[in-house]
Amino acid sequence: MRLLDGAPFAAERIARVSERVARRIGTLAPHQQQQLGQALDLYGSRLAGWVACGAWTGFADAEASRQARWLDAWAESRVPALRTAFQAFRRLVLGTHYTDAAVARAIGHAGPLQGRAPLVAWEGPLDIATAAAGDGPVARGDRTVAPPVRAVAPTPSGVVRGDAVHRDVQRTADVVVIGTGAGGAVAAARLAEAGLEVVMLEEGRWFDATEFTEDEDTLAEQLYADGALRATDDLALQLLQGRAVGGSTTVNWMIMLRTPDFVLDEWVREYGLVEYSAAALAPVFTRVEDDVHARAVPEDAHSANNRVLLDGARALGWRVRGATINANGCVRCGFCGVGCRYEARQGTLVTYVPRALAAGAVLYTDAHVDRIDVRERDQGAGTPPRKRVHATVRDASSGATHALTIDTPLVIVAAGAVGTPTLLQRSGLGNAIVGQYLRLHPTTATLGVFGHDIVGSAGIPLSAVCDEHLQWQGSAYGFWLECPPFLPGLSAVALPGWGRAHAASLTQFRQLSSIIALTRDGAERQVSSGGVTVRRDGGVSIRYALTDADATRVRASIEAAARVQLAAGAQEVRTLHATPLVLHREADLERVRSTPIASNRLSLFSAHVNGTCRMGTNTRTSATAPDGALHGQRGIHVCDGSLLPTALGVNPQATIMALATVIADHLAARFGPSVSSRGTQA
Repeated sequence: MRLLDGAPFAAERIARVSERVARRIGTLAPHQQQQLGQALDLYGSRLAGWVACGAWTGFADAEASRQARWLDAWAESRVPALRTAFQAFRRLVLGTHYTDAAVARAIGHAGPLQGRAPLVAWEGPLDIATAAAGDGPVARGDRTVAPPVRAVAPTPSGVVRGDAVHRDVQRTADVVVIGTGAGGAVAAARLAEAGLEVVMLEEGRWFDATEFTEDEDTLAEQLYADGALRATDDLALQLLQGRAVGGSTTVNWMIMLRTPDFVLDEWVREYGLVEYSAAALAPVFTRVEDDVHARAVPEDAHSANNRVLLDGARALGWRVRGATINANGCVRCGFCGVGCRYEARQGTLVTYVPRALAAGAVLYTDAHVDRIDVRERDQGAGTPPRKRVHATVRDASSGATHALTIDTPLVIVAAGAVGTPTLLQRSGLGNAIVGQYLRLHPTTATLGVFGHDIVGSAGIPLSAVCDEHLQWQGSAYGFWLECPPFLPGLSAVALPGWGRAHAASLTQFRQLSSIIALTRDGAERQVSSGGVTVRRDGGVSIRYALTDADATRVRASIEAAARVQLAAGAQEVRTLHATPLVLHREADLERVRSTPIASNRLSLFSAHVNGTCRMGTNTRTSATAPDGALHGQRGIHVCDGSLLPTALGVNPQATIMALATVIADHLAARFGPSVSSRGTQA
């Protein structure tokens, strides 16, 4: 744990960090613990110590100077496996250490907004005597502290939590929807409102608003897949996917962007998706935006971090604008990434899931779907063949599990671009394209150091977007710039390095501006640069590598983000390379083009995990039909981001909701209540 040398309170907190790291590892699935253990075991090797730092010793027994040499050697090693081992250790320790409340305070993070006055003008309700006209997304008024949070509400009718299931359950339904994110919840609501008996299954927990305590330490583990440790096999890309009722819409940054017309034109031209032309989807987007209260962020409600993007891009003459977000009464606390305690974010947890429940749907939480069995031969007409969905419901407090089996003619698989293909693979369903063509919008960031407070942890995290380069150099594949929330744990992992140099960077926490650069990957159209598969041991393999074309765009995106921050007045800009580039002027930007970005040489992450079951009319190049139906299998439809035939070039929330609307409306019109098998439960 000398990795933390120089970090705030390091000496007295080593034992606590060790305990919390062990706890986080303990929350992982057995195969993930094994993978991580193999990487960490390298630190116990005396041979590795000799090669790395010239001492026949394991890492724990080495003196601090030798540990430093060891980590320096592995951070920049030519051996990819050693760079992976370095990242495994580094992310676990730093991500755990800096989410500790005392450590976060020491670097200047103010902590939860609840019960204190806003620190800055862009945090908390504005001090404006008269409210703005209309029903905008942000809270207005003369309040000086965040509004009180109500008492814990009872679990809504229709929600069956894992701790409420005390025996094996067998039942039927018209349709089973697996997942409650942007795809599943929308489909469930629309089908239930059309009169079908809907059962929703969600692997994650039901969270009441009072449980969103703005505590990054505990909530990141609970709200994200794999305890916020999900990553590609080589750890080169960290993947942020929600794992709770509402899926990623419970933890995302609220932006609602429509699919660009040129992307939809490509879908029609190259994949035969005439149902998703720009003209056809325009009214669907409007419907979705009305459902989730999507509104433009007022000009006076942008945080200082978003102002850097707006002001810097405008100074350069680049196209930039305020964003539209799905919020109602946002108090701008900055904790969107760990749930909204004020119920201002209009994710599916507070919109489509309650609508589905009000229409008679039932939701089982803490329910892992093991497989789908097809119970009848497909006769090719009328009602689809019956399926049996096998799930395991777990009581998190006691660890007890019970079987839940549901017979149904219709299954909507909306478990995300990792969960959906792996479920289909475990069930022996789908063609060879299932799991292929993973698209991630590979994302990195630049950090601008300013001479005044930016406080990137406060305010609406993502309220502006620069899409000047979305069609980079005349192509349909480019990149765009946005701002992320800058909470201590996420920031500590994103910042390169370790030890004293890393700690010194975080002492500037309040003066750092962060801009993320997101690339529309897949420029080489039919190249499957990534995929998701179930391994023989039951674990999940997530593979991804940048193609040369995508890597070129990532470099260009870093250069553009740095240029914006310099134009906005940054004293210097740092990249997220393993050895950061420090840029002070325009002439320095040339260095970005020649610096390697191979696996684990540049911090990359993604909250946009898409593809893997892509739509199309050609069964040789797609996994699903335009209506989401799995090729060759009637009555099983995919309804999440895995459907996307290409990367979007925009945040995918609105697009997934629109696709789910089209698919659900099609199914409701085709089947309606005619497949009803009303309510038999054993």
